[in-house]
Amino acid sequence: MTTTSGSSELRDTVRDRYAAAARAVRDRTAPGCCGPADAAQTDCCGPAAVAEEDVFGASLYTPGDTEGLPEEAVLASLGCGNPLAVADLSEGERVLDLGSGGGIDVLLSARRVGPTGHAYGLDMTDEMLDLARANAAKAGATNVEFLKGHIEQIPLPDAAVDVVISNCVINLSTDKPAVLAEMFRVLTPGGRIGISDVVAEDDLTPSDRAARGSYVGCIAGALSRTEYLDGLAAAGFTDAQVIFTHETAPGMHAAIIQAVKPVGDHR
Repeated sequence: MTTTSGSSELRDTVRDRYAAAARAVRDRTAPGCCGPADAAQTDCCGPAAVAEEDVFGASLYTPGDTEGLPEEAVLASLGCGNPLAVADLSEGERVLDLGSGGGIDVLLSARRVGPTGHAYGLDMTDEMLDLARANAAKAGATNVEFLKGHIEQIPLPDAAVDVVISNCVINLSTDKPAVLAEMFRVLTPGGRIGISDVVAEDDLTPSDRAARGSYVGCIAGALSRTEYLDGLAAAGFTDAQVIFTHETAPGMHAAIIQAVKPVGDHR
């Protein structure tokens, strides 16, 4: 599992795409997955032949999940799953959403952890942070906080949260070992991750993945299942599993990733 050359340029491209998505929601133009709708973007979060509404975005939440949320939070959902479905949040817990976008998973987390808990959202895009904060205000959520920063260098102290979630964002990082190490660092001993991400089948090479979609389109930068499991183990996690849920491109799957930080590990 290696970093990608041109990481600064890729990060800027990702930022620009998500900034455009936030503006599309604000202006009520239809956003596509990983960015605004664009006929030229046939590989955005998968090839055009795939029904994107079935594999990415707000349709992956049940109506009951999103009831009462600001419309802008739902429209800005560009993920590949519902990490809260596997995070098993409890009252009073502290949860961090990596790449929080318009804030849908932060607001849903805030509901589940209740007034004694706290939900953080981390994003690098000013436009998404502005949208998320406006959505939190509309929702009347007082136990949320949105932070600006990169998922490779989380602006929280050690052992700050009980749960880390993320929705189709880690595949966009060009330094995934740093992301996994940072998740481990900010978790309290015994803490856990519940992540939705795009993951490749083990027989697909990096070139195969790139042929199926772009990096910024959530495909080319995806890890394989074994790469994910090995990376989690190297970071210190135990009880890791990667479960495919539905195909997003040939040999590429939306997946649930779960793992635990050992109770006795205070790193």
